[in-house]
Amino acid sequence: MRALVVVNPHATTTSERTRDVLISALRHDLELHVVETTHRAHAVELGRQARTQKLDLVIAVGGDGTVNELINGMLDGEHGSDVPAIGIVPGGSTNVLARNLGIPEDPVEATGLLLDALREGRRQPLGLGRLDQRYFTFAAGVGLDADVVRTVEELRAAGRKSTHALYVRTAVRRLFAQPDRRHSRITITAAGHEGEALPPVAVAVISNCSPWTYLGSRPLRPTPRASFDSGLDLFGLSGLGLIPTVKSVAQMTTRRGPRGRRVVSLHDQHELTLHSEQPMPVQLDGDYIGERTSVTVSSVPNAIGVAY
Repeated sequence: MRALVVVNPHATTTSERTRDVLISALRHDLELHVVETTHRAHAVELGRQARTQKLDLVIAVGGDGTVNELINGMLDGEHGSDVPAIGIVPGGSTNVLARNLGIPEDPVEATGLLLDALREGRRQPLGLGRLDQRYFTFAAGVGLDADVVRTVEELRAAGRKSTHALYVRTAVRRLFAQPDRRHSRITITAAGHEGEALPPVAVAVISNCSPWTYLGSRPLRPTPRASFDSGLDLFGLSGLGLIPTVKSVAQMTTRRGPRGRRVVSLHDQHELTLHSEQPMPVQLDGDYIGERTSVTVSSVPNAIGVAY
């Protein structure tokens, strides 16, 4: 079996020695080529090449960003039977996709699970989300959520270490920095429900699974019914007043998720369009992608196979 291993050398939870051990184990079962990423979107290029070269498998050794880039490269705007399967050895700080799939966070255990899957021929189809022409695996965010991601990326580029505490502090600061926090400017249109008047929101999280993310070991569930096996779920808040926002975040730590008159929830949606008169920040799988005035988000069932 011909495989490509894509290693993010800056992954926060795997050392160079650990990666060498993992690659040595994989070489026993695979015809292997190993590449380290050197720049942003490098994994997109590598994923695209893997599909062109008709490889059987691409293995991501890194975090959610590495997995997202590889999948976008392999699919390259469309899915089909010639797309390689993907394997995941978690190496990021949060590893949301791997944890939702039940892949062990320990890289050695994850490699063992991957090898078992390859020997037994296990490939699980994975549904994805797509925002305009870019795929995401677990979540997209518009508004405050994406603003926090953007700010953390800027802090990391300036030399700050990515920690859960950094995200929490940044989220609090960016909440108070939002313009006109008590009013909403993002309108939502759901395919098949065009006649329904959905409340506008100040922030939107579109989820492909639950939990949406983790704060250390604690899962956060803004959309507790979201699943890889169904369409997309949306969580929104009609305003960003301090008390309602803090209450909703606290409710995310429960299995029921957020509720209340300011909460907007949609379940199992095929397609959503979000629009704002003012440009709004957007993130996919924890990666800031810029500002948009309008985005279309759709569910893509069985988009890619995962070996685990």
